[in-house]
Amino acid sequence: MVVMARLSRPERPDLVFEEEDLPYEEEIMRNQFSVKCWLRYIEFKQGAPKPRLNQLYERALKLLPCSYKLWYRYLKARRAQVKHRCVTDPAYEDVNNCHERAFVFMHKMPRLWLDYCQFLMDQGRVTHTRRTFDRALRALPITQHSRIWPLYLRFLRSHPLPETAVRGYRRFLKLSPESAEEYIEYLKSSDRLDEAAQRLATVVNDERFVSKAGKSNYQLWHELCDLISQNPDKVQSLSVDAIIRGGLTRFTDQLGKLWCSLADYYIRSGHFEKARDVYEEAIRTVMTVRDFTQVFDSYAQFEESMIAAKMETASELGREEEDDVDLELRLARFEQLISRRPLLLNSVLLRQNPHHVHEWHKRVALHEGRPREIINTYTEAVQTVDPFKATGKPHTLWVAFAKFYEDNGQLDDARIILEKATKVSFKQVDDLASVWCECGELELRHENYDQALRLLRKATALPARRAEYFDGSEPVQNRVYKSLKVWSMLADLEESLGTFQSTKAVYDRILDLRIATPQIVINYAMFLEEHKYFEESFKAYERGISLFKWPNVSDIWSTYLTKFIARYGGQKLERARDLFEQALDGCPPKYAKTLYLLYAQLEEEWGLARHAMAVYERATRAVEPAQQYDMFNIYIKRAAEIYGVTHTRSIYQKAIEVLSDEHAREMCLRFADMECKLGEIDRARAIYSFCSQICDPRTTGAFWQTWKDFEVRHGNEDTIREMLRIRRSVQATYNTQVNFMASQMLKVTGSATGTVSDLAPGQSGMDDMKLLEQRAEQLAAEAEQDQPSRAQSKILFVRSDASREELAQLAQQANPEEIELGEDEDEMDLEPNEVRLEQQSVPAAVFGSLKED
Repeated sequence: MVVMARLSRPERPDLVFEEEDLPYEEEIMRNQFSVKCWLRYIEFKQGAPKPRLNQLYERALKLLPCSYKLWYRYLKARRAQVKHRCVTDPAYEDVNNCHERAFVFMHKMPRLWLDYCQFLMDQGRVTHTRRTFDRALRALPITQHSRIWPLYLRFLRSHPLPETAVRGYRRFLKLSPESAEEYIEYLKSSDRLDEAAQRLATVVNDERFVSKAGKSNYQLWHELCDLISQNPDKVQSLSVDAIIRGGLTRFTDQLGKLWCSLADYYIRSGHFEKARDVYEEAIRTVMTVRDFTQVFDSYAQFEESMIAAKMETASELGREEEDDVDLELRLARFEQLISRRPLLLNSVLLRQNPHHVHEWHKRVALHEGRPREIINTYTEAVQTVDPFKATGKPHTLWVAFAKFYEDNGQLDDARIILEKATKVSFKQVDDLASVWCECGELELRHENYDQALRLLRKATALPARRAEYFDGSEPVQNRVYKSLKVWSMLADLEESLGTFQSTKAVYDRILDLRIATPQIVINYAMFLEEHKYFEESFKAYERGISLFKWPNVSDIWSTYLTKFIARYGGQKLERARDLFEQALDGCPPKYAKTLYLLYAQLEEEWGLARHAMAVYERATRAVEPAQQYDMFNIYIKRAAEIYGVTHTRSIYQKAIEVLSDEHAREMCLRFADMECKLGEIDRARAIYSFCSQICDPRTTGAFWQTWKDFEVRHGNEDTIREMLRIRRSVQATYNTQVNFMASQMLKVTGSATGTVSDLAPGQSGMDDMKLLEQRAEQLAAEAEQDQPSRAQSKILFVRSDASREELAQLAQQANPEEIELGEDEDEMDLEPNEVRLEQQSVPAAVFGSLKED
């Protein structure tokens, strides 16, 4: 009650308390400078009327005027109290005054400034808000300005007051120059393009500027060019021509866009002739096809728009004569531009690479029908192209230049051009050789044969200073005497126009210089043979053989040996044998087959059959493995023709040992078939048995079917059983390959993705190899059950262990393949040691002229 008495003193008659407030009031009296006590009291009174709550805040702030928490909560509560009122309500002014009182103590608190400024922005008091932002920036330290400026800039952009906004942005850029792009965008939106262009130019020239939007310096420059070129009437403070031309030297990879921007500036400014000059300058200076395409398309579009504008103007005003002339002029200018496009594009490519020979030829073709331009182009080309930097064959320009004069009947000028070409320092000897050959062909086309010979002899004459053909340090004029192209043409001319001695001298000179090719050697030998100098031709072959090694000498040897045999046949057999041995010495297996066959043919026709067989036997060892099978076939065929079929047995055996399994299998089948024809059944069976070891029953079913047919015809039950036993043995041998067996079993079970453990369900612990063995036994059992049943259906034979009753029963069965033989009394009387021979009549053609009529 003492407390109530004190509180009811008439010092504060406006203070009214309730019974629930007493604990908080007592606590405040004890700790009136405690913020926590006041905050608990305020929290408790949140539901009280607004005047009572504001009074409590005021009491607290009177004692604690520097408490940020109290001021923040108080101001927030006062703003919330007037939130839904009209902005003209006097309560807003009270709240503003409250904020002003707060800043007497809280002027360093940016949060309060931001809330106050936002509150003023909501009231729409522009001047008061602007001044408050200014006061905030002056009151806060510089480190806190970054919190104020975003709201300040949003306030500036929210009102159509460009001058105020510009001044604010200028002030902001002093603190944050990297935000210049934002200012530039605002200037563009407010149509202050001149200042925007100035700011953008400053940004572009600042090498340290980093765009917040991630734009490169070129992108900013391109924006500047678009801005100043598209608004020539609004951008007055910058020199557009100088800026864009500066960009041309700086951004060489974007010349097309920059030239188009410069021309667009003059077009929008109304200087059409100046724009046309810019376009012409651009298409004569750009270096890439892309830039040229951009400029040319823009140029053509400009001309079309000029024509369309002129036609529209003429139709509106009704003028005829003067407008018709102007319109015709513009149409002619546009047509000329379109017709010039291929030539202008060619100029771009030549500016890229002035040493591109093909482009020069295309340029000449574009001037077709204009001789003066063609001559000027050729002259410029041969003066511009550097042979050491040329792309293509530079000598073709000289040749085409001379051909142009020749086609127009100016032979003297053509000769002068080619003569100058022979003095050019080409990079390759072949280029100069082609020029000399063209000189000769020029004279031949006009039937100056002696002059052609003189020119080529001059080209092949020994220079004062000899040099190696591939010595790049020497000029090509000192190396052309070793050019085979020139020598070949000279040899052809000598054969056609010269004498035998002069032609022979040319070929000998070619061989002496060691520049001949195998074809040159063969041509030389053929030339000597045509003139009946056979031994001389063989000497030419010998010289060619000494120049080359395998495989280049292959054609020379083949031609040489063929010509030698055709010439002498068996007259010089030992010499021919020596030649063959010399040719085969060191011969690669790839080329040995032809020589061995030629050698064997020589021995068969002129030598001994024994020697021929020895050559065939050597050939089977000397040729490539891929050719051995064919070689053995030839060997066997020739041996059978010469010595008989029985002599081929050793050859078959050797082939089976040497050849691969596939070819050895074929040889075994042929060998066994031969033995069958000779009646050697046991030999044939032994061959089949041997061959079975390399025949997997899964992949070589044809072999086993052949053996089965053989046993059906010639075997008995024992041989059939032996064959089946061998087959099971071979199959088990091949089944030892685990991977192959596993894949086969997976195919049998129909599981494409199964494993070995899938083959025995319920026995996952069983060893994989054991499973494989079980499966192999199963397959073998199936084969054993299948094969005899099929054999018994076709075969009728006498079993060795059959009883007499079974023999009698089998004898009563009819054999469909049995041959009926008639019983003859004479045959029944033959002695056991006698052999019955059948006699047949011999045709008369066998005896020839020996048989008498």
